[in-house]
Amino acid sequence: MTIPYIRLARPTDVPAIMPIIESARQLLAQQGIPQWQDGHPNQATIQADIAQQIGYVFVVDQQLAGYTALLQTPDPNYQPIDGAWGRYTTPEHYATLHRVAISAQFRGHHLGRLFISNLVTRAYELGFRDLRIDTHQQNHTMQHLIESTGFKYRGIITIQRDGSPRLAYQLLY
Repeated sequence: MTIPYIRLARPTDVPAIMPIIESARQLLAQQGIPQWQDGHPNQATIQADIAQQIGYVFVVDQQLAGYTALLQTPDPNYQPIDGAWGRYTTPEHYATLHRVAISAQFRGHHLGRLFISNLVTRAYELGFRDLRIDTHQQNHTMQHLIESTGFKYRGIITIQRDGSPRLAYQLLY
């Protein structure tokens, strides 16, 4: 196996990204988790991420193994919070990870931490020292991954799109 890495997603990656998103959606459904069952994220969302240069792919052995969006502007879903964010010197200067998905082909290979580590490094390179992420209350696998990479639970946020609650985490570094 070659050393896995991340890079900005390109429009030509969309046909490989969508099966990753769909397999993650199916896995969540099989586990009885309603997250992503409303059709979000969809191809238009992924294309918008790429156009805004916030979509990243995780490459393993020259294959796309994962996808995420690294938002670099304040996320309106993250205010208000039932809890409290840890404060850095500039509270509105944070990045957010969304749409984290690993290909079914690479699940079980323990690559999630490496994927997140690469994203933390990229956020740091972009000047962020505050990184945030959220997940569904029933998504215990993602909660474990988030916590195992150093994120701290901060409270519950509400997704404006559908009013659903999410567990919110933060990494200050």
